Amino acid sequence: MTDFQLEEWPVSCPYCGESITLFVDGSAGDQSLIEDCTVCCRPIVVEIGVSPAGGLEVAVHSEDD
Repeated sequence: MTDFQLEEWPVSCPYCGESITLFVDGSAGDQSLIEDCTVCCRPIVVEIGVSPAGGLEVAVHSEDD
């Protein structure tokens, strides 16, 4: 069994600009995934980076960027 903890991460949708909350799992290391906006339902590309100290960095952009 793997220990992981989801962290809430507030972001703005790159399409509609609404503030939404993503739940990020940093235990998987650096990753890229697609989440649909809970407001406009468009696909948001989510880039997750984990620093050597274990801190998370999250960036979002549209599929066209």
